[in-house]
Amino acid sequence: MDKTKIKKVVLAYSGGLDTSIIIPWLKENYNNCEVIAVSGNVGQADELEGLEEKAIKTGASKLYVLDLTDEYVNDYIIPTMKAGAVYETYLLGTSHARPCIAKGLCEVAVKEGADAICHGCTGKGNDQVRFELAIKHFLPDMPIIAPWREWSIKSRDEEIDYAEAHGVPLKISRETNYSKDKNLWHLSHEGLDLEDTGNEPMYEKPGFLEMGVSPISAPDEPEYIELGFEAGVPVSFNGERMPAKDIILKCNEAGGKNGIGIIDIVENRLVGMKCRGVYETPGGTILYRAHETLESVCLDKLTLHEKQRLSITFAELVYNGQWFTPLREALSAFVDKTQERVTGRVRLKLYKGNIINAGVWSENSLYSEKIATFGESDYDQRDSAGFINLYGLPIKVQAIVDGKN
Repeated sequence: MDKTKIKKVVLAYSGGLDTSIIIPWLKENYNNCEVIAVSGNVGQADELEGLEEKAIKTGASKLYVLDLTDEYVNDYIIPTMKAGAVYETYLLGTSHARPCIAKGLCEVAVKEGADAICHGCTGKGNDQVRFELAIKHFLPDMPIIAPWREWSIKSRDEEIDYAEAHGVPLKISRETNYSKDKNLWHLSHEGLDLEDTGNEPMYEKPGFLEMGVSPISAPDEPEYIELGFEAGVPVSFNGERMPAKDIILKCNEAGGKNGIGIIDIVENRLVGMKCRGVYETPGGTILYRAHETLESVCLDKLTLHEKQRLSITFAELVYNGQWFTPLREALSAFVDKTQERVTGRVRLKLYKGNIINAGVWSENSLYSEKIATFGESDYDQRDSAGFINLYGLPIKVQAIVDGKN
């Protein structure tokens, strides 16, 4: 990359430690270039407060705050949930937000006539891949600046040193310096004491959990909720119709106060290393369970089992930054076909970190109480004898051959 040609840079800006110090660093190392900060609002709420003042004070010429919440929910979260995609128990909260934000970055870069796009992802993580593959999809010739792959800073402590030396305001301290990512779907925690897998996360410490409470602190009485779906898409909460985004927020509230959706995992990153993280996904965990429960009565066996197998592939594509690929699009088309009859209602009981099924109803249900009952039914149990003879014929033939030999 010819640095002399870089006059204007669009920066993926969150206001966190990494992106805050990148602004002065870019101006120092790229000919005092103009830095246009872009923050994608994917539901991180309070993290956007005071962001414009901070960005400009730090050296940016302007800040775009893109409202991506509806697009994020409808075009990324819901398709992933309908697919049942789960990566090693992780519900992909950061993974499917990145391509959405990167798309917005590219739109601003075109509008502003930028010479490069910059992100604050480290060379160890997955997000660098997610951002850059999305940028390559929309702007294949756009230069990409990744400071973590260039600068001499080696740790978050050194980042804080740089910030203090350059007068960059920070909301964190060295003691609370977890690496976090927050949006309306989840919150992730990495670093500090979590880097030792022998340490129990400090769930009861005030301020650690942000989207809810630990199961220990949850109410002693269960809470019932009911979710309605049409063609696999959530459309109502407790009988009230509302957009999927609002349903997620309602589920976040109910799940958070009941200690739902907290996981502590060591996951396999795309770049090859293992990394430990604590994830809070209260509403997402509820929606996945409700959707899965409704599918159990609406989908036939062959379709359900094939969908479950392909959900692993879907999850890996999302996790690995391959959202904008023909395969992901093809899988989404398959998923949409499977969801045509996934319409109905699911009731769940939330209690101290647990989700307990409490009822499911659908006009498309393939479950027949009349057939499955232990009472009198029209099912002729004598039919099973012929089925077993045919189904077991290969086993019988093999046994006869083995006996001869």
